[in-house]
Amino acid sequence: MIRHLTPADYRQMAWANGKGVTVEMLRIETDAGLQYRISRASVVEAGEFSIFPQIERNLTVISGPGFDLRGDGVAMQALPLQPIAFAGDLPLRAVAVTAPSDDFNVMSARALPHPKVTVHAAPETLPKGGILAIFALGQGVVNDLPVGKYDLILTDQAARIDGRFILARLQQARWADLAA
Repeated sequence: MIRHLTPADYRQMAWANGKGVTVEMLRIETDAGLQYRISRASVVEAGEFSIFPQIERNLTVISGPGFDLRGDGVAMQALPLQPIAFAGDLPLRAVAVTAPSDDFNVMSARALPHPKVTVHAAPETLPKGGILAIFALGQGVVNDLPVGKYDLILTDQAARIDGRFILARLQQARWADLAA
């Protein structure tokens, strides 16, 4: 199966600190709580990152120069198109914000296998396995389906892609969990 989401399908929500907005593209919750969340946000100034207990995060800067993440004994660079992973309950602060940067985020419950997040820029076939979340960085094609910038394709099948995409493989997600 395949599900094609566009920016018109996404939900905007204010940050807890009131300093930004998250565009939520996908959220999978079960009785056990949040399982997966895929979203996009802008970092426009230095500030604290929200805390998500028992959640693993993966962040990829998709536009802008990026920024640094700092915490107690932690120093990471969030550079363009280089996914970085970190614990969601780790107190972190964005610093060295020289210009706005947009980022793509994948969150998963800590008890689940961590999604592997990769950037793809050449035509290729991706094998099936779990749910593939394919985020378009520009116009492209997924299994002969034209996609626009910031569209999200979800599929439980192999996928032939042509364009620039970020791929997140959600290993234990079930198609039934994707109900709107």
